[in-house]
Amino acid sequence: MARNDDDEFAAFAAASGGSLRRTAYLICGDWDRAADVTQEALIRMYVAWPRLDRQRSLLGYARRTAVRIAIDQARKRSSHEVPTLDLVDATTDDVTGQVTDRVLLMAALADLPPRQRACVVLRYYEDLSVEAVAEALGCRAGTVKSQTARGLDALRAAYASRGGELGLPHAQHDTAGVSAAEEVLP
Repeated sequence: MARNDDDEFAAFAAASGGSLRRTAYLICGDWDRAADVTQEALIRMYVAWPRLDRQRSLLGYARRTAVRIAIDQARKRSSHEVPTLDLVDATTDDVTGQVTDRVLLMAALADLPPRQRACVVLRYYEDLSVEAVAEALGCRAGTVKSQTARGLDALRAAYASRGGELGLPHAQHDTAGVSAAEEVLP
């Protein structure tokens, strides 16, 4: 790769690395694995860099690569640790309540199958359209809609089973849930 391409890639990696890592974290639920996923995605981007069309969304390509790597790793893992939380059943109005909500939400998110988790994260955390998520995951828009709906239902059930309460009607599948998620996600 030419020096100019190296400089362009280095600038891209520096600018997008944080966003890719946050997305990977929400999909895999572990900051160290998210860093590995991000690094692998950037390695694949570097290899493909001379062939990539700079007019298209490089971040979209990188995000798609990271999501696929995270899903593949989740499928390949034969076992994984399951953290348990002994939470005190006390509700407070201070910041620790938000931390508890975040822990509950992340644990509930970890219960989702990788494909549903990816759909929920890309739709509601990354705020991508159905079409953009379909392109990132390499599937049809209908699949994204069904996986997102199932993922949200499963997320609500898992969150509630841990003592969390979103305060949203069960049948509501629009962006109203984003504000509740934004309060507890980093």
